[in-house]
Amino acid sequence: MNELLGIGLEFYTYNEELWYKLENGTTYRLTENDYEIIDSILKKIEYFYPKAYFSLCAEYERSKANLPLYRFRIVSRFCKCNFGVIDNVIDIDESSRLNFEHVPCPLRGECRYEHIICHPEFEHHISKAEMRILERWYKGESKDAIANELCLSIHTVNNHIRNVFARLKIHNKAEFVKYADSNNLFR
Repeated sequence: MNELLGIGLEFYTYNEELWYKLENGTTYRLTENDYEIIDSILKKIEYFYPKAYFSLCAEYERSKANLPLYRFRIVSRFCKCNFGVIDNVIDIDESSRLNFEHVPCPLRGECRYEHIICHPEFEHHISKAEMRILERWYKGESKDAIANELCLSIHTVNNHIRNVFARLKIHNKAEFVKYADSNNLFR
């Protein structure tokens, strides 16, 4: 999956337009010409938030003839609904992790896209077998204990963990714990 630029981005809305700030403090208005940022965010939405992606595609269907505008409108709406306020937490960190905010919205509670586009459901792409192993490991059980408890070989346990790490671009247990916590995998 295409990663963001390897830098943190903080989004905010000003005069109904979406702006972003880089970690060095430089600010820019997001435009349809920001191809690399739009492409990276769009792929992340499509892969991890498919309900939001399909809803946004349907919402902006009439713009599809102008592909750069269409893609911009999808990303802009997603960011406005989930990152619209400037704060001390980077919205998209250097690891491409999304840190959603509670954005003030006049339609809160009555918008048909609440919990679809705004605060979307995260699709983690982890199988049930992988989740059984990862949850136990996350809670502190050793790989040997997990293998014994689930009647699996230690190689199967290690393969499941390695496959999930590769899919999520995670390299160690600390990164996995951070990922699980930030995406509420086991709550």
